[in-house]
Amino acid sequence: MNTKFLVGSIAGGVAVTGAVASFIGAKTLFERVIPRQDEVKVDISEMADMQKWEEYKKIIHPRKEWLLSHELEEITITARDGIKLHAYYLKADKPSDRIVIGLHGYTSKGLSDFAAHSYFYNQQGFDCLIPDHRAHGESEGDYIGFGILDRFDCLAWINYIINNMGSDKRILLHGTSMGATTALMTLGFEDLPENVKGVISDCAFTSPHDVFAHILKRDYHLPEFPVMNINSEMCRKKAGYGFKDYSTLTALSHTDRPVLFIHGEDDNFVPVYMSRQNSDACASPHELLLIKNAGHGASYYEDMQTYESAEKKFIEKYIPENIKTED
Repeated sequence: MNTKFLVGSIAGGVAVTGAVASFIGAKTLFERVIPRQDEVKVDISEMADMQKWEEYKKIIHPRKEWLLSHELEEITITARDGIKLHAYYLKADKPSDRIVIGLHGYTSKGLSDFAAHSYFYNQQGFDCLIPDHRAHGESEGDYIGFGILDRFDCLAWINYIINNMGSDKRILLHGTSMGATTALMTLGFEDLPENVKGVISDCAFTSPHDVFAHILKRDYHLPEFPVMNINSEMCRKKAGYGFKDYSTLTALSHTDRPVLFIHGEDDNFVPVYMSRQNSDACASPHELLLIKNAGHGASYYEDMQTYESAEKKFIEKYIPENIKTED
C-alpha cells in the first residue's frame, strides 16, 4: 500500500495551525483512502526492494497465468446494503468438501492477491472462492470498508457457499492485510456457521483507526488526536462506519475457531506488533509465525517453504482431507 498516497498532502496542513490543520489532514486522509480507487495503489517499497521484487515476480506471474488459464466461474451476490459483490470460483481437480475464501488487500483484487495462493490450495485439494471486496475490482460500492463493512460481506459469501455448494462444505478463510483483518473480524459473529473451520491471517491490522494512526505518526509525525476523530466522523457520514466501530481484538477475544497468524518481521506498514496483539487476544487455539526479512504482504514470497509448511500443518490439524472409502 502506498502510504505517501494514503495521507499524501497531510504534511501540507502542518503549516496551518490548530483546528484548520486537523480538518485539512482529516479531509485529505478521507478523500484519498476511503472512496473507491479505480486503479491499484501499490508502493512496492512497502513489500520489498526492487531486487527482491524481481524475485517475487518469478513466483507471482507464472501462478497468475496458471490461474487465468482455468475456466473460472463468476458468482455475484447481494450485500446487506444492496450492492452487488463479485467473486471467481475455481473448482478443485476432483470433488472436494473443502473450500478456501481468499481475501485480498487494499486497492487490489482477488485475482491479483490470491493467484499464488490459489495454486497452493488447488494442490491441497481445495475449491477456491476469490471475491473482490466492496469498492474493489468487479464488486460494486463507493466506499472501502477496511474490514468493518467487509466482515458482513464475508459472512454473506460463507452463507452462499453453504446454501449453494453444500451444507457439508468445510470453509477456511485466508486473507492478506485488509483481507486478513476482514477474516479475523468475521470470527466475531455469534451466528458464524460451524462450517468455518479456521483462519489464516497474513499481516492483519487490528482496526482502521490503529493502522491510520500508525501511518500519521510514522510518516508525518502527527498525533492521532484530533485528526483521526474528525476523519472517523467523516467516514461515518459518508461510508456508514467509524474507524473504532470494531476491531480484530474484539472478535478474537471470544472466538473458538483456530487461527494461524503470519507476519513479516520487516513490515513497516502494518507493524508486527499488531499480529502479536491479535495472537495475545485470541481465545481459540492459535499459532504465530514470523517471517524474517519480509515486508508488508511479502511473507509468502520471501520464505515460501516455511509459509507453506505452516499452512499444511494447520490444514492437516483442523481441515484434514476427508477420504471416503468405498463400501
